[in-house]
Amino acid sequence: MSMKAQRMSSNAARRSVPGFFLAVGGACLVAATFGGQLVRGLVTFGILAACSLALMLLGRRSETYQGFTEKAPDERFARIGGLAWAGTGIVLTVGNLGAFIGELASGRSGDPYFWFVATAAISYIGLVAFLSRRI
Repeated sequence: MSMKAQRMSSNAARRSVPGFFLAVGGACLVAATFGGQLVRGLVTFGILAACSLALMLLGRRSETYQGFTEKAPDERFARIGGLAWAGTGIVLTVGNLGAFIGELASGRSGDPYFWFVATAAISYIGLVAFLSRRI
């Protein structure tokens, strides 16, 4: 691949993450508007747009951000990314489990949180089984 093509694909990758934030913000705005909560949608879009802008500005100078948005990150960035995703999964699972238990303690069904926790448990078991055969 030529240097010009590598630079173009690297620039596209660096813009894809902020673009994703904007797309999610737009989807939240539309969903909140249809749900009758325009102000909440605008606040959510504003927060995600600010995150997108911060990534665009900081991404130009940050070696870390550039390492994560390259087409093929080196082993260090791949490991950091994997550990970050694992940590995020733990935080979300524990948070949802706490919310589920809190809902049960309050006399409610806890249904939305139950499904998040059940999905996390099933995906964890499935991925362990799948990855143990591949790695």
